[in-house]
Amino acid sequence: MSVSDLRQSYEKGSLLENAVAASPFDQFNQWFEEALAAQVPEPNAMTLATVDAEGQPSARIVLIKGYDSRGFVFYTNYESRKGLELQANPRAALLFFWQPLERQVRIEGRVEKATAEESDAYFHSRPLGSRIGAWASRQSQPVSRADLEAREQEVRAQYGEQPPRPQHWGGYRLVPTQFEFWQGRPSRLHDRLRYRPDGRGGWAIDRLSP
Repeated sequence: MSVSDLRQSYEKGSLLENAVAASPFDQFNQWFEEALAAQVPEPNAMTLATVDAEGQPSARIVLIKGYDSRGFVFYTNYESRKGLELQANPRAALLFFWQPLERQVRIEGRVEKATAEESDAYFHSRPLGSRIGAWASRQSQPVSRADLEAREQEVRAQYGEQPPRPQHWGGYRLVPTQFEFWQGRPSRLHDRLRYRPDGRGGWAIDRLSP
């Protein structure tokens, strides 16, 4: 199947050095708020890319659950494929793509576990079904649908309405070392601005060729 005719004309905005925030966290927050205001579907969805001990990359969509100047937080099973890969190589990349705004944000950095208190607080804020699911699913392991549903019923019978947080489930925080903000422009002359630490506690901004 040829997809060469699926062309897009990017004309919805620009990204200039004199118009962006000095902090990439502030710039991200501005764009995230604009994605919310534009009702972009699932603006908190991001691609998470990890690499295993042999150098094999893998990527999947996860949901960001919080961000601030310390980094970007998501939650998962520590024994899942991504959890084991982060244990072997605690570096990762994130990608947000907000197609209606013709924007994407790439973030790279090191990954650390969130505190137990953060993981407990988020876990207990989740719907009961999601908390049961964290116990029932041996994430990334082969399973039949029947066995998965049977396991769910076992967990419900064991813990009732108040399942505790499993020790194998919790949060990760990606601590950024680099950001790239991309805004689509006509003729494929897209805007790409990169933020990197300047060595003085701030961020240096440079423009990359599209």
